[in-house]
Amino acid sequence: MVCKSSLRGEDLGGATSIETKHIMKLKFCGAAGEVTGSAHLLTLNDGFTILLDCGLYQGHNEAWEGFNERWLFDPNQLDCMVLSHAHIDHTGRIPKLVKDGFIGNIYCTHATRNLCSLLLMDSARIQESEAEYHNKKNQNAEKSPLYNEEDAKAALTQFVSYGYENWFQIHPDVWVLFRDMGHILGSASVTLYVKEGDKIIRFGFTGDIGRPMRPILRDPQEMPPVDYLIAESTYGDKDHEAAPDELDNFCEILHSTIVEKKGRVIIPAFSVGRTQEVVYMIDRLVAAKRLPQIPVYVDSPLSVNATLFFKQHTECYDEELHNYMLTNEDPFGFNSLKYVTSVEESKALNTNNEPCIIIASSGMMNTGRVKHHLANNVENAKNTILIVGYCSADTPGGQLKNGATELHLFGQKRVVRARVAVMDSFSAHGDRNEMLEVLKNQIPTVRKTFLVHGEPEKQALYRDFLQTNGFGEIEIPKLGDEVELSL
Repeated sequence: MVCKSSLRGEDLGGATSIETKHIMKLKFCGAAGEVTGSAHLLTLNDGFTILLDCGLYQGHNEAWEGFNERWLFDPNQLDCMVLSHAHIDHTGRIPKLVKDGFIGNIYCTHATRNLCSLLLMDSARIQESEAEYHNKKNQNAEKSPLYNEEDAKAALTQFVSYGYENWFQIHPDVWVLFRDMGHILGSASVTLYVKEGDKIIRFGFTGDIGRPMRPILRDPQEMPPVDYLIAESTYGDKDHEAAPDELDNFCEILHSTIVEKKGRVIIPAFSVGRTQEVVYMIDRLVAAKRLPQIPVYVDSPLSVNATLFFKQHTECYDEELHNYMLTNEDPFGFNSLKYVTSVEESKALNTNNEPCIIIASSGMMNTGRVKHHLANNVENAKNTILIVGYCSADTPGGQLKNGATELHLFGQKRVVRARVAVMDSFSAHGDRNEMLEVLKNQIPTVRKTFLVHGEPEKQALYRDFLQTNGFGEIEIPKLGDEVELSL
């Protein structure tokens, strides 16, 4: 149900203070002290429950062992869910949640709904494949997948989507607004306005904050003013490479490896967002004749389908891409680009030695086809492994970023002879200053900020940075912590 047009975030922002009483509880059920596994449970005064995201934990922290199999709440008692975006670390446990009894609506943007139809089905296949592999490797093992394709299909029937900037109701006294966060296609901040009597309590969840001046997507936008805020903190300890240098650096890496050394560039990239951005930037370099027609392979069936959705959701594009499309109709396709879908084609890439670019998932190189390309190319000094996003320290990508001289892949030791280049400027996450720019309008109103989606030591630095820049009370919750929200 869409609310009346008179209901504007800025209008409600003038709500007066209310009498002190317990009105809401917030429980941190994921991504607390960790980057992945997003899940935050909001319980209203009348017992109505709203789950913000339901992500898969992707890492190897022993303290989080078993996280994906258990819940810190009862799925049967959950009333609804609101999603910030489609990445698996924010959505990947939804099919299990439905399998375990959740029957409510799942609210998201239109593009997020479309992407989830791809990502959740793909995740289900991975769950089934990993369980089958485990059982074959371990005799008498009977490991079951976290969920299967039928569970994913069932979950997708519960999705309800809305566009940006449209207030809608999920409860007689709760309105929700999605505002573009420029992180991936369809990503959004979530603003909740909860009515208590004749007063309004304002609650915000940033989801993942994108970056300004990035190709393809619009810049992240400020949220309406809130009283309580959950904020991501992935890159809260650093500043990214300046954007003006990025295209030049990218061109240098490709040219020196492929043209000069006749080697290969392996780019681990998530199928949704990063892959399309890398392809678009190569297209720009070739169109400007800064690079020759280099063979480029996108080795990911999921990327093929995701790119189709990118082409459909032009409402998410920034002005630069719209202008580029006036002279180049398809920014995600050019003559030397080939999308690889079959396993046979993927394997063939490792048997020919032509200089080329191979873009494959996953972005951390811990799973997927890119792990095979890494194993087959990391020992050749002509090649470059180009890391263009966040990698957990315990993944192959994280080990390479931290200077590893050897990797253990598929049961074998591989000596790192290839050049390892890192371009964090490709990250879809804003750095500390970019996040501050999106959040600084909250300083006059926010009563308390909770930092999630980050590593503890980086969160502590980000908390200090925010407080130095005008923020007041900031908490860094641990998994399972529950707080009462009152005014």
